[in-house]
Amino acid sequence: MSNCDNHNSCINTALKEAQNICDQRDLRFTKIRKTVLSIIWESHKPIKAYDILDKITGMEFSAKPPTVYRALDFLMENGLIHKINSLNAFVGCPHPLQHEQCYFIICSSCDEIEECCDKDITNAIEGVMAKNKFSHSNIAIEINGTCNNCLNEK
Repeated sequence: MSNCDNHNSCINTALKEAQNICDQRDLRFTKIRKTVLSIIWESHKPIKAYDILDKITGMEFSAKPPTVYRALDFLMENGLIHKINSLNAFVGCPHPLQHEQCYFIICSSCDEIEECCDKDITNAIEGVMAKNKFSHSNIAIEINGTCNNCLNEK
């Protein structure tokens, strides 16, 4: 599903954008935060917190769940990653801080995730919420299916 031929390029771009956001917000982009973000961007597939923990084991960090979860919380709070609730996993955000609501299509065959943004969908959801006098804290739409690449391989 992803058009990426070079994950190192994705990682470098994500790290540069994250550093710029942290600099603008006067936040510390620590080594563990950089490492976790790099691990997330190693592919365009979702990764679980405990898989990240396995990857940092043996590095100079405290390889304990709170270490990973604190880094993940920081990255989510600053719009650098998204949590895919249905998979309890994380993916990098290709366009941090551009907008709040994104939707995800998830290929059940290759496990890749594509982030989609559509103002019409957002407007429709906000219209339904306004009609029902409902205030939301988060909108998460995840659509599971099969991507075109996987369909063509069958």
